[in-house]
Amino acid sequence: MSVIADEGGFTRKVTSYPRFLLHSFGQATSGSPLFYAWMTLLTALALVGANAWANQVANGMQITNMTDHVSWGLYIANFTFFVGLAAGGVMMVIPAYLYHDEDMHDMTIVGELLAIASIIVCLLFVTVDLGRPDRFWHLFPFIGRFNFPISMLTWDVIVLNGYLLLNMHICGYLLYIRFLRQKPNPTWYKPFVFVSIVWAISIHTITAFLYCGLGGRPLWNSAVLAPRFLASAFVSGPAFILITFHVLEKLAGLRFGEGARRTLLNIIRVTCLLNIFLLLCELFTEFYSGGSHTASARYLFFGLHGHNSLVPWIWSAVLLNVAAAVMFLLPQATRNRSFLTAACLMTFAGIWIEKGMGLIVPGFIPSTLHEVVEYLPSVTEWKITVGIWAFGLMVYTLILKIAVSVLADRGTTGDPPGT
Repeated sequence: MSVIADEGGFTRKVTSYPRFLLHSFGQATSGSPLFYAWMTLLTALALVGANAWANQVANGMQITNMTDHVSWGLYIANFTFFVGLAAGGVMMVIPAYLYHDEDMHDMTIVGELLAIASIIVCLLFVTVDLGRPDRFWHLFPFIGRFNFPISMLTWDVIVLNGYLLLNMHICGYLLYIRFLRQKPNPTWYKPFVFVSIVWAISIHTITAFLYCGLGGRPLWNSAVLAPRFLASAFVSGPAFILITFHVLEKLAGLRFGEGARRTLLNIIRVTCLLNIFLLLCELFTEFYSGGSHTASARYLFFGLHGHNSLVPWIWSAVLLNVAAAVMFLLPQATRNRSFLTAACLMTFAGIWIEKGMGLIVPGFIPSTLHEVVEYLPSVTEWKITVGIWAFGLMVYTLILKIAVSVLADRGTTGDPPGT
């Protein structure tokens, strides 16, 4: 333990790193009855998902509804969505550091914590999608068959894990220094912040390249797929962060500046319209030009040869996104927190459908042999998906709880929590 003089000339105790870890553990494991009920629910759901995955590993992928025709289903759909959610956290960083918005500096930690939880969820969805999870070691450089730089998948592995490490370093350093009540050294975090901005864009761009680089899947062979991914990411990320703000204000008593909220709302107002515009551009190209390559889009929006399982999904997404865009543009969005939260929930759900079931599955229908084999997730897939979502929310809740305790300046005197 050391003693450091503060700016006023007084001395104070500064905790060591182990004490910070002890404080973090105490904050993450203590709370109100509502907190314990929430964590119990998430734990139960995560265990249900773990049990379902154990059954999948034991019995093989045959207990899912994926086939040789539709080999990517609910797992990869969620993977794609969460990559965008992780990338969306950068929309907190850009105004804070590129445009020197002081109101956004503390708020960037919330976005970066969301990125950490989202990347963990992404890796879990990739793991459960593997028919042989024991072969996961092939994704490690110098150990498995990494096939770098030929394979786009290896690029995705690098950028996702690199983005995870970047955000863990930035958040860990800033929270630790804030815990010590010291001024952070820009050398130790600012270069990483600027790298993370470019990196966040790269993770979703490379994910889009994974799809549009597959020549046998006409639905994905579009030059605007990557811009569509980024536009939707910059809606879902800020929307979830605004929902987080609302929850923290209600339950933790934190007050976030109106400037930060207004900045995020303005970002969503632009990007939600851009997302709809890019979708319209895609639909025009698909349907106006016609041809056999429009079969996947026709199946998705109107059904094909009597098969229409995904039609309700995609039209629900379109209605949710359009309704939310209108709500964001109304004056009530700036005055009524509940109204804004409802719009964020709607667009969050709409983009989850659009980028998930509305993008991944129809890419395989019809197949390269022109067969229409429909896919809807099995009960096992839903259980595993719910379990991973629950685990991700658990991780996000715990790290957010630690960050809230530090940002609210509780327990930062070096004394153990509760003293």
